[in-house]
Amino acid sequence: MFTKRTVVVGGGLAGLSVAARLAKSGVHVTLLEKAPKLGGRAVTIPLKGFDFNFGAHAIYARDSSYIRKLERELGLDIGWADFDPKKARYDLGDEMTEMPATLEGLYKTKVLPKGSLKARFALDIVKTVCWLERGEEGVTIGEWLKRSGRHEDVIELMLTLASSNFFTQEPERIPSTVYFKYYQRLFTTNKAVSYIAGGWESLVKELERVVKESGSEIVTKAKIEGVEFEEGRVRAVRTGEGVYEADEFVFAVPPKELGKIFAETGLQESIAPYLLYRPNTVLVYDIGLTQRIDTPYTYIYDKEARVFMTDISAYTNCTPPGGQMIQAIAYLKSEEVGDREHAQMRKESIQKLFDKHLPGWRDQLAAQRYTERAAAQEIKVEDDQKLMPVQFHACKNAYFAGDWVQGVGQLSELSFSSGYEVGTRILHRAGLR
Repeated sequence: MFTKRTVVVGGGLAGLSVAARLAKSGVHVTLLEKAPKLGGRAVTIPLKGFDFNFGAHAIYARDSSYIRKLERELGLDIGWADFDPKKARYDLGDEMTEMPATLEGLYKTKVLPKGSLKARFALDIVKTVCWLERGEEGVTIGEWLKRSGRHEDVIELMLTLASSNFFTQEPERIPSTVYFKYYQRLFTTNKAVSYIAGGWESLVKELERVVKESGSEIVTKAKIEGVEFEEGRVRAVRTGEGVYEADEFVFAVPPKELGKIFAETGLQESIAPYLLYRPNTVLVYDIGLTQRIDTPYTYIYDKEARVFMTDISAYTNCTPPGGQMIQAIAYLKSEEVGDREHAQMRKESIQKLFDKHLPGWRDQLAAQRYTERAAAQEIKVEDDQKLMPVQFHACKNAYFAGDWVQGVGQLSELSFSSGYEVGTRILHRAGLR
């Protein structure tokens, strides 16, 4: 029998994972999603027989990821495909070289000259793993590296790695403490990058299954118009169809939506600063080919253009028989977002990468998806921008989860880890943990 009721607002990865964990533990959950379909930005779009994921669905450090905890606790049926670093290369323009993602890759890569610089970089990895390097509060990694006296080639490599892991063209602006915390975890993993074989859709369906099988409910097309807020507590949320009351409330919607929901309430001032922060925006160009074009590599990073392409079909079931899907992403600086001329230039740089490594792709093109400004993360971790806390002191029964909320890792891992923390707090209050 249910003893506690929780309303979860938002049916993306964060909201679904919170709802599924709470429902499985005996809390009655009502999940409200404004769209007709669950998933938020983690949706799969079918087009001409191809399943395009709305954005990259790579999971970093899978063996220590919170999605793995959810998989075990909830009995999720997830098919995993692990990235093969031996099939990854940096494109240096006139030659290809190994990615320094493993010790073997570091030994072979031409990104760093042979000899002492590689040894120094290997030592930096050891220091990071052992927490001998932690960065400094209020100091970006770019500033920190300059102060450290490291060789310029080592600095460039460290920033290049950050560019690809944080999906940014401005890696020097990442807070140094965030940088080292992230790589302390990534350097100790056995599964640096993995993919969900069925794409985002398979994970969304599994989380939805757990919610419904546990006796909780999901309501789509339920747009939140506001909250009833009294004496430091949320009493209910209002939709066009009715009012939903509960003991606890989880808001897994972006800051700008939160600003509207909590307007003229005791949480308005607490949320206000996060409405001003910039998202992490990238340009995405996916193509679906009728026939595979043989290539020895499944991942290629153009170091100069800061563009990467991944053969998604090598790791997921996303194409018709014999087909191939390639996803390319270009990192953008904040001032480049919305610049149509710059976007066209970046699109052309991606097409040149396709021309170079996928000869004949234009003849095999069956479907494509191009987005000039896709949000990779709702709050970009840079300079003085901060992620939201899971909870504010101004409200005792409202919780927040998503890739704009404090947690572990970056990108989707923030959604899973912040959602996991929210679930743990609610279960403790309900006496179920």
